[in-house]
Amino acid sequence: MGERYDCTECQESLYGHKYILKEEKPYCIKCYETLFSNTCEVCQKLISCTSKDLSYKDRHWHSDCFLCNKCSRSLVDRPFATKNEALMCIECYSNEYSAKCHACLKNIMPGSKKMEHKGNSWHESCFTCNRCQQPIGTRSFVQKDANNYCLPCYEKQFALQCVHCKKPITTGGVNYHDQPWHKECFVCIGCKQQLAGQRFTSRDDFAYCLDCFCNLFAKKCAYCTTPISGKGLGGSKYISFEQRQWHNDCFNCKRCCVSLVGRGFLTCKDDILCPDCGKDI
Repeated sequence: MGERYDCTECQESLYGHKYILKEEKPYCIKCYETLFSNTCEVCQKLISCTSKDLSYKDRHWHSDCFLCNKCSRSLVDRPFATKNEALMCIECYSNEYSAKCHACLKNIMPGSKKMEHKGNSWHESCFTCNRCQQPIGTRSFVQKDANNYCLPCYEKQFALQCVHCKKPITTGGVNYHDQPWHKECFVCIGCKQQLAGQRFTSRDDFAYCLDCFCNLFAKKCAYCTTPISGKGLGGSKYISFEQRQWHNDCFNCKRCCVSLVGRGFLTCKDDILCPDCGKDI
């Protein structure tokens, strides 16, 4: 007698029967299907050795069970999508879940590239500049009156031009004397520091920071020689007498240093004196 050739699992002879080798071990068809065949997701039956096993993400189907969950068309050799683990043909998925293009109002098919902005979606080819009609893609753009514009077109059509440098103002900007300025162009005529966001004043249509304006135009205190302005310890209150001015805090007797604000005083050449100290003159 020849050597026996039996099923690895049930030990039944395989002579004269179909069998399958797995890892060099023979199995009868029944044992192989029981041990190794997958269960169909739809009918819950084993997928036999003679049937085609279609798989997706560790799930398996008979060919006849691999159908669209909505229209029941076969998905064999067709593109498909999934939603909550349900299989759908591309058409059903698009009708049910895909965004509609804001420009052409057609569905944006799964897998195709789309552009999104403020809750709206576009086909890549439909996301174009309203002026030059060229696709915007990933370039910077500006939305105005529900239309999209690439930056060059927006600047040509809408952007204000800076009165100083004559270039378009695309973000921010300053309005001074009813004229538009870039923030970086609106500077003190004296020290050139930017004036946007800080106090400034003007003279002869030129803008000055307070420091430059005070240094150039403010009255100077006859005692401390610093400008009389709203800044610093001296404040903006001052005393004026015969073409000279003093900060309130600087208007003191030259000899005894008592404050002369609101009091009588005497002058001796460039000095101011209280009445008591003036008696000795």
